Amino acid sequence: MWALFSSFSFGSPWLAGGASAAWVAGFTVCLSLIVSIGAQNAYVLRQAVAGRHVRVCVALCVLADAVLIGAGVAGLARLLESAPGLGRALTAGGAVFLLAYGLFAWHRALFGAGAGLQADRGRARQGLLGVVGTLAAITLLNPHTYLDTVVLVGSIGARQEGALKWVFVAGSASASLLWFVLLAFAGRRLQAVFAQALAWRLMDGITGAIMLGLSFWLWRGLA
Repeated sequence: MWALFSSFSFGSPWLAGGASAAWVAGFTVCLSLIVSIGAQNAYVLRQAVAGRHVRVCVALCVLADAVLIGAGVAGLARLLESAPGLGRALTAGGAVFLLAYGLFAWHRALFGAGAGLQADRGRARQGLLGVVGTLAAITLLNPHTYLDTVVLVGSIGARQEGALKWVFVAGSASASLLWFVLLAFAGRRLQAVFAQALAWRLMDGITGAIMLGLSFWLWRGLA
């Protein structure tokens, strides 16, 4: 896969469609990496199903992707590679956070009461700052985020010449926007399904399994 991604480099900027090629490269590489069921996507989907601060979640995810990919293009990828201690600290923090989040999700799945979507809406709602804080933690405390955006996508973007680097970043941000808008739309369409309590329990069970699996994978990486 890396060999395929590394082939995205272009010669003379702005010639032979260099700008459009850089944009398409950024769009393609980013979309291929973010389309997966991970911690961030699971959280955004849950918020979309519940109809809580969905636009803020989408905007935050797209902004985070654009900033991190831009940082990788600007040289942060080399900095992370030269500071293994920082990487280990991020990995440990991410493992602990995902463990806690996964256990809370399983607690909701096993012991949560209610009758579906309306009951979930009637529970103590997480405020805007709580949603932003949780999503920021899920995004920024997950080392896999940095591997995908800063190291992989950022390193590929850094191969572009001059201003084409930022065209590449724009293409990546466009892919991120498309994906999270589709995810939010899918969540809204699933609201009828989540009128049933069993659907919420299944979602929490799957979300918890994803979080705990990622936590275990991160913790093994520290050994």
